[in-house]
Amino acid sequence: HSTAESHERIMVLEVMGRYAGWIAIYAGLAGGADVILIPEIPFKFDAVVAKVRQRVERGTLFSIIAISEGAKPAGGMQIFSRSGDEIYVPRLGGIGQALGEYIEKSGYETRVTVLGHLQRGGTPTPFDRWLATRYGAAAVRLAASGVFDRMVSLRSGNIIDISLEEALAVPKRVDVNGDAVVTARGIGISFGDE
Repeated sequence: HSTAESHERIMVLEVMGRYAGWIAIYAGLAGGADVILIPEIPFKFDAVVAKVRQRVERGTLFSIIAISEGAKPAGGMQIFSRSGDEIYVPRLGGIGQALGEYIEKSGYETRVTVLGHLQRGGTPTPFDRWLATRYGAAAVRLAASGVFDRMVSLRSGNIIDISLEEALAVPKRVDVNGDAVVTARGIGISFGDE
């Protein structure tokens, strides 16, 4: 944030997320992003530039854009840095660079940073350490009892085990009408869709 402001430029930060925008929306809200782009809400390049332009016209010469690697333009497709084959799954990545180039061509100095796995490198909090210990202990108990088709999970503050089928049955996506999106829109954050 301070670098974007002091250098008066647009910062595009591409984060992990594949098909769910949880990391982008929470990081964007916590980090003061002006635009958050997630897979659940297709965006328009021109709408993103319009938000940047609006800020510049108000005298704010920088903007921060958090974009999930799985975000895609309206009517377009996700961008992959590597196609899949019989050994490797396709690797998402590059949407931040594509957006950065578009913004740059619109006349705004832009920098793109792909955080990727770097964002996993933070120092764990005491809660993180305690939760990891609980997960590990529960997984060892499952394995010791000969149960290998289940995973440990946190539900209502308790560590439980659930079947892999249950865990994968319904992917958890950002609710476009849910509190996180409504709150973000309410404080002026754009999702590039209007």
